[in-house]
Amino acid sequence: MFGLDTSFTILLLICLFAACVFEFINGFHDTANAVATVIYTHSLKPTTAVVWSGLWNFIGVNVGGIAVAMGIVNLLPVELLVDQNLIHSISMILALIVTAIIWNLSTWYIGIPCSSSHTLIGSIFGVGLAYYFLPGVTTYALNWNKVMDVGLSLLISPVFGFAFALLLMYILRKTVKNKIIFKEPPAKKAPPLWIRSILILTCTSVSYAHGSNDGQKGVGLIMLILIGFSPVYFSVDRSKHPENLLYQTRQIEWNLTHIDTNVLIPGDKAALRIAVANLGFIKSKVTGITSFDDLKKEDHFGIRKAIIVVSKKTEAVLKSLKSGKQANLSPIRISIITANLKKFKTNTEYSPRWVILLVSLSLGLGTMIGWKRIVVTIGEKIGKTHLTYAQGASAELVAASTIGVSTMFGLPVSTTHVLSSGIAGTMVAGSGRQNLRMGTVRGILIAWLITLPVTIILSGLLFFVLRMIFK
Repeated sequence: MFGLDTSFTILLLICLFAACVFEFINGFHDTANAVATVIYTHSLKPTTAVVWSGLWNFIGVNVGGIAVAMGIVNLLPVELLVDQNLIHSISMILALIVTAIIWNLSTWYIGIPCSSSHTLIGSIFGVGLAYYFLPGVTTYALNWNKVMDVGLSLLISPVFGFAFALLLMYILRKTVKNKIIFKEPPAKKAPPLWIRSILILTCTSVSYAHGSNDGQKGVGLIMLILIGFSPVYFSVDRSKHPENLLYQTRQIEWNLTHIDTNVLIPGDKAALRIAVANLGFIKSKVTGITSFDDLKKEDHFGIRKAIIVVSKKTEAVLKSLKSGKQANLSPIRISIITANLKKFKTNTEYSPRWVILLVSLSLGLGTMIGWKRIVVTIGEKIGKTHLTYAQGASAELVAASTIGVSTMFGLPVSTTHVLSSGIAGTMVAGSGRQNLRMGTVRGILIAWLITLPVTIILSGLLFFVLRMIFK
């Protein structure tokens, strides 16, 4: 399978199964983010709500793109971790998957809403940092620019959730005359049709957004596994023809070589030289071949690294040119290079269809199971008063919007923390801080603060242990 012998094929299948388990747990851990409001407002019965949410999670993974998945892959430059010893790659993969599963299950069991995003990203950080401390390693194994983007996204998104939900509730109280939406829903009685429709729509939106963002993290995780195990088969998108890559390479090379280097600062001149050199390497390897099968084994990953280097260096030069600090490249030429580069990057930023389907099934099925613990926390324990129609709709509308925008920019966010902070914001908008159950809020906040350090330490230690075992 993928050029691996029987023992490594079995290990690959185990790792793929573990990744599906992580995404399954992610499903039932985060189901509450979408269904708590429709259940506690009696808009949908629990079974109907979780099945409906599972369906839209499935759809979200399948049609939400792969920008977030590639953000996960690019956190950890796998070209630094894929060496001649496949066992070392397996150690990395097992360490981050086992850590993510342990922490997700632990927080679910005690009913604390915890972020699967924090968990997975912390696990990746852990193995990346641990790699740097291995004997003989002098290169950082983390993409620090991407780390900063992701860290900022995870930090800011709950603040946005709280602030915008509070603001939306304030606006509703000032503008809506029908006060029924601010009252506690009658026990076991469905709300009026117009309110029920809004709540089901927001539930659907959060479910779809969760699939398009959180589901893509599972896609990114599986791509890390596949590249780690079999770089020959997964370093480059083999569904594309080498002639397409050659054509794209020549286009970018022509445009870059026509940039007047006399107007560039020294750093950009060096970046341009490196990009052109790597384009030359790609041309030398794909010229004259009719299939990626014609490449030598070591050249598959070499081409992947070259594509990544060309993309990063070219984007850095274009950024300087766009800033206006250096001229003279017309906006039209910049847009042409940007468009060419976007197509060029699809040779490494891709996912096989079967991976997306596997993750969407795991997430969708997980959404239908194990939801009750977190639902009770969100529905009953964040605020002292029962969740109202307006609070449920406001929190979910803000959560869906925040997650949707983050997905557009390819940034992972925590559905759990955005929704939980949104619920807290609506409770404060109603009766002030005294309406919050500070014990629950404190527990959620502590989980938010300690998830990254705990998973970083645990995955790093597991990585060291597994490297010692699998020498």
